[in-house]
Amino acid sequence: MAGGSAIRGSRVGAGPMGEAERGEAAPRVRVSYWCAKGHETSPSFATEPEIVVPETWDCPRCGLPAGQDREAPPEPPRNEPYKTHLAYVKERRTDADGEALLEEALTALRARRGTPTR
Repeated sequence: MAGGSAIRGSRVGAGPMGEAERGEAAPRVRVSYWCAKGHETSPSFATEPEIVVPETWDCPRCGLPAGQDREAPPEPPRNEPYKTHLAYVKERRTDADGEALLEEALTALRARRGTPTR
């Protein structure tokens, strides 16, 4: 059996008073956002003057950006496919450049080893 003076079933801030103990909640406004798949989400924001309602919001269902215009939601972002290091090198160099670099590296390697060139 557990002993001691632990208070079970309660947490800091919990109490029978509720709102009166913590103060009144700030006035809120709900804003609807729609994504390209037609999902609607309505987060609430405080109506204080320094709070700026964002133009876009991430859809909690699909993760796409959502906007306030139901008829023209933001376009989904275009994801570039993963490229390997070799793919980036091939974009910068032609096959002739690659052959020249390879021959230069092989010549330097053969010179260090003392192997005759072809």
